[in-house]
Amino acid sequence: MTTLAQRSVDRDQAYPPRISEFTRPFWQALRDGRWTTTGCKKCQTLAFPPKSVCPHCWSTDVEWREWSHRGTLYSWTRIHAAPSSFAEETPYCVGIVDLDDGLRIACRLVDDHQPIEPGRRVEMLVLQHRDGPMFAARVLHPQDLQGDKHVSV
Repeated sequence: MTTLAQRSVDRDQAYPPRISEFTRPFWQALRDGRWTTTGCKKCQTLAFPPKSVCPHCWSTDVEWREWSHRGTLYSWTRIHAAPSSFAEETPYCVGIVDLDDGLRIACRLVDDHQPIEPGRRVEMLVLQHRDGPMFAARVLHPQDLQGDKHVSV
């Protein structure tokens, strides 16, 4: 089990997620630094966001699973003109990440003063806001890539 890196954010979320009874396990796990989603017991496919019905085979036999916290940055952008709820956070980066388990997700990118460009390896982390957690990704530093099976040497 991998525990995600966590960063404290000294403010409430600009747009907090809607948490349902079904998604509550995801948000609780994220608060604890665990990266989970639903996986289908019938076809073994993961889904994100978590779903109670498999979007591939329509089975309702799903379970919570931990999944890859690393991936590759597919694309990204820096937002300078944001909706009013995010205006205080500008400029900020968002990206599309291809996780090693085969899923593509959109998320905030944390700028760690590493070059942000498609093809860079990233890892997921937890932004611990005052009112709850949110997931984000950060570009990995070269020293973090030792032993990464997705990086050619």
